[in-house]
Amino acid sequence: MADRKPLTQIASIAWEHPADRAALNTLRALPGFDEVVRKVAGFFGDRGIRQLFLANAVRVGPEQRPRLYALYGEALETLDSPTRPELYVTQTPFVNAAAVGFERPFIVVNSGLLEVLDPDEQRFVLAHELGHVMSGHTTYSTIAIILLTFGLKNLPFLAGLALIPFQIALLEWYRKAELSADRAGLLGTQDVNDSMGVFLKFAGGRAGDDRIDLDAFMRQAAEYETQGNAWDTVLKVLNTVFQDHPFATVRAAELKRWVDAGDFQRILDGQYPGRDGSQEPPPLKEDYVDAAGYYGQQARQAADTFAQSLGRARAAFSEAMKRK
Repeated sequence: MADRKPLTQIASIAWEHPADRAALNTLRALPGFDEVVRKVAGFFGDRGIRQLFLANAVRVGPEQRPRLYALYGEALETLDSPTRPELYVTQTPFVNAAAVGFERPFIVVNSGLLEVLDPDEQRFVLAHELGHVMSGHTTYSTIAIILLTFGLKNLPFLAGLALIPFQIALLEWYRKAELSADRAGLLGTQDVNDSMGVFLKFAGGRAGDDRIDLDAFMRQAAEYETQGNAWDTVLKVLNTVFQDHPFATVRAAELKRWVDAGDFQRILDGQYPGRDGSQEPPPLKEDYVDAAGYYGQQARQAADTFAQSLGRARAAFSEAMKRK
């Protein structure tokens, strides 16, 4: 902790991305949203979620992976978490982690992630997942994971509901929630290079006996954001609409914008909203209303682009079939 400042009584709004809150507001406004949440949570429950995700995992503690346990303790202390969610490691080569659960959320880290990331980078992931818990994301992210795991057709208690719009909106929020949690991860490490290094390894893995370069990766991230014509924009929408995470380059570029805007440093300087109400929230670059309006416009544009692309694909398919 010598190199990190404890952020005493920090409120989660300090790191929450405006588009995260706006996307969740849009999701909650969907007809049938409350029913889907109620049915999924009621069917699985907290006990069912634990059995589902932890049937073959190891609970981390002082005797079980003590180094990871110590890193987790540092993340809890840095973000001054009001609770200590249980931490588990599950054996799988996929590089990922998740915060799940309804009433008592917990964190699961894949063993593949521990093999790819260095300890300082692991600290980022632990703080990232803790950020999800502190922001109250886990109910909705758990439902997203369940839908992705089982598929819509394999959950008969949701029969009769219009789920495709719900799924698209849920995944859109899920991706925006990752941008919020990335900020929490950076606040947990308080080291920009370690945090950006996570995205580099998410995208391309460890260097092994070769070399990887963070500066080159950040240039690549900038290129992805700025390069392309209208059709490239369509492809970006189609490539991400059913993804549960933003692409690694997008996450790196978005987090860099937050740092460059000075918000990260202001929090380290003690200018952040507190849970005890003793400090006023710093002014956001966009207040909630502006963010909701911006998100709504972007969502409509994305939906229009997606619909137009599907229309062109159907027309091309029909024309091809006529020629047979």
